[in-house]
Formats: sequence, structure tokens, C-alpha cells
Amino acid sequence: MKRMLKLGMAAVAIGGGIWIGSVMNITADGASVNSQPGTADDPVVTKSYVDQAIQNALNGGGSAGPSEPSTPSAGEELKIVVVKPGQRLVAGAGTEFIVRSGKAVIYSADANGVADLTVGQDLTNGTAITNNHLLSFPREGRGIEVQQGNKYNLTVMVRGNYNLFLVP
Repeated sequence: MKRMLKLGMAAVAIGGGIWIGSVMNITADGASVNSQPGTADDPVVTKSYVDQAIQNALNGGGSAGPSEPSTPSAGEELKIVVVKPGQRLVAGAGTEFIVRSGKAVIYSADANGVADLTVGQDLTNGTAITNNHLLSFPREGRGIEVQQGNKYNLTVMVRGNYNLFLVP
């Protein structure tokens, strides 16, 4: 009895699957027989077309493609600066620093500090700097120096204007 019930259920499931598959005969989008290669519905790009487009771009013809990347100007280049103990690296307005190695602290002549963009904090005068954090100097006269008592140099990546001074 159980065997007949299982056999009947299997037959109903298989039959139902076949019936649903034949009733729900829907083709996938893009798989229709009507689309021909090379039409607006199914574009084909050939080697000759690509070669022609490259020639037009090289000859200065109008191009809807991407433009060539621009090279950074002198103010956008990253420079590597070594700051020795007893020196102070003072930034120009809008300059960015990343301390790559060494122990550095913030220098600021006023109560305002420097923005640590990596963690979103304002670092005031004398605050230790975490290496590999991006620092933004909104005004001139602020900078960094080697931490007091440290005898090793700082390696700093600088984008923008800067000056090196001896610490008085």
C-alpha cells in the first residue's frame, strides 16, 4: 500500500512538472530567434571598427571615448621629505602630510591644530602623530617635528608647499 502511494505521488509530481513546463513556455530575453547579429538589438564590434575608431582618436578626430588621463601638476605630486631631529617641517596652506616612519608631534603656534583626516580628529600642539595617517594643514605656520628625545629621522610624504626650519 505504501509502495503504491509513493509510486502514485512520484507519477503526479513528474506529470505536474511536465505540464507546468509546457504551459509556462516563456523564452528568456535576448534569446529570441528574431535578433540578428549586427543589428541595433544585437550589436557586433569587429576588429576593423575598433581599428578605425583608434585611428580617428589618434588623428584628433572627434571621440566619444574616454579622454587621456592628465598628469598631476607640481602642487599635486607627492614628495618624500626626511626630517632630522632638531628640524621642523612647516606646511603651507592646504598641504597634506603622511608620516611614514619615525615618531612625530604636531607643531602649531596658535591654539588651533591640524586635521587628522584618517580618524577625523583635530590634533593640537604637541600631540603625537600616528604613522600612515593623512594630515591636512588648513593654514600656514603649522607643521610637525621629531618627538622630543627621539634620535631617529622622520620620513614624510608631502603634497603641497612646505619649509624645513631648525627648531630654536
